[in-house]
Amino acid sequence: MKVMRRSAFAALAIATALTLSACGSDEEMATEEVAAETMSPGTIVDVAIAAGNFNTLVAAVTAAELVETLSGTGPFTVFAPTDEAFAALPAGVLDALLLPENKALLAQILTYHVVSGMVMAADVTDGDVATVEGQNVKLSTMGGVSVNGAKVIAADVMASNGVIHAIDAVILPPGVDVAKLIKK
Repeated sequence: MKVMRRSAFAALAIATALTLSACGSDEEMATEEVAAETMSPGTIVDVAIAAGNFNTLVAAVTAAELVETLSGTGPFTVFAPTDEAFAALPAGVLDALLLPENKALLAQILTYHVVSGMVMAADVTDGDVATVEGQNVKLSTMGGVSVNGAKVIAADVMASNGVIHAIDAVILPPGVDVAKLIKK
């Protein structure tokens, strides 16, 4: 009987120790989560990677060698096409744009999605705005914010060097015809 009591006591002591150590871990995890929430977000590129719905954009930014630029000081406002927006391009266009020989055209298209400064959705007014690419985009607030007709589907995603507005289409600078990229 004494052996069973000792075994039961030992089992109880071990269970208590494990329970207490688990509680300590939960408290540590809660502290780490609060610390993570109070940290500033990463750069535009970091936030796009973490979001999970800009994988194609991140691949394109990498292929166009714009990662360093969009990780720079900024601030930038990026009208970021989602993966679905890129998927809506005509068949073969995205593959062609990602080829090394089309890097300059890809960079032109991507920088057409970027405006200098930080423009929050509530601050958007109707009119033309100059892009980093050099040409203007048309912003509209009719029925929600849009840029060149592409709707902003998620606004004000903060980054340490600017803000991202997810859009539902890839916008093209005037004079760019991506259909020419498709080989027949």
